[in-house]
Amino acid sequence: MKFFISTLLLGAFSTAALASSASDWSNIMQPSKSGDMAQSIGKYDGGCVSGAVTLPMDGTGYQVMRLSRKRYFGHPDLIHFIENFGHAVSDQKLGTLLIGDLGQPRGGPTLSGHRSHQTGLDVDIWFSLPAIAATRKLDINERETLSANSMLISQSDAIDEKQWTAQHEKVLEAASRMPEVDRIFVNPSIKRLLCMRKTPHDWLRKIRPWWKHDDHFHVRLKCPGGSDHCTSQAPLPEDDGCDASLDYWFSAEAKKPKVPSPKPKAPRLPPLCDSVLNEN
Repeated sequence: MKFFISTLLLGAFSTAALASSASDWSNIMQPSKSGDMAQSIGKYDGGCVSGAVTLPMDGTGYQVMRLSRKRYFGHPDLIHFIENFGHAVSDQKLGTLLIGDLGQPRGGPTLSGHRSHQTGLDVDIWFSLPAIAATRKLDINERETLSANSMLISQSDAIDEKQWTAQHEKVLEAASRMPEVDRIFVNPSIKRLLCMRKTPHDWLRKIRPWWKHDDHFHVRLKCPGGSDHCTSQAPLPEDDGCDASLDYWFSAEAKKPKVPSPKPKAPRLPPLCDSVLNEN
């Protein structure tokens, strides 16, 4: 009997793992129904979203890029954040935000590009603020072919002063001051530059250094109210992050070539995600 039960459990785990493969999640074209309200479920890098909505392709202060990727879905809180952020940037005359990836229609793991962006609470926003986007809507070809500009001088940790402007700092500050934002990932050199400024640092706590992120910043929202199965990330330290801990990112250890790791195992998603994935 024990063997029989173990075999059933093993079969159940195998089925769940198969159902939660990135291919299955990427093949879903429509969000699931939300019932009474949308739900972010699980961890940012191991979860899903029920009742996601589509971000309009254009709005005040923003335009969505790379439409062919079909990663413009998110929890309603994320859509509201982007729309409100676009209004704030427009009101301050800071340019036009170019929006990169949000998530898939039901979240879950992607075939490429991200480990996170699974619960409908993450969005990548380009640092580029092209003047052309402020005067007209970009056409489909431009949205597919324009590139996000790096804020670093090639092959270095130095900020490219021809690319970085006071507008970029104000954009990051505007995002950081929005209460629903949990943290914002930027390249360590950008964090260091912000720390060196003489401007008030009270908003820098949410600005977190992370690998790459030299051509875009990654905004992550807090778990929404009512999403009881959403797993929050560890709380941020109380300081502004401009202390000696920032030095690590520029150390020889941090710059050591990374040994390619074996293909990572697909994340084990919460059981509720099976229902989200398989809903008709």
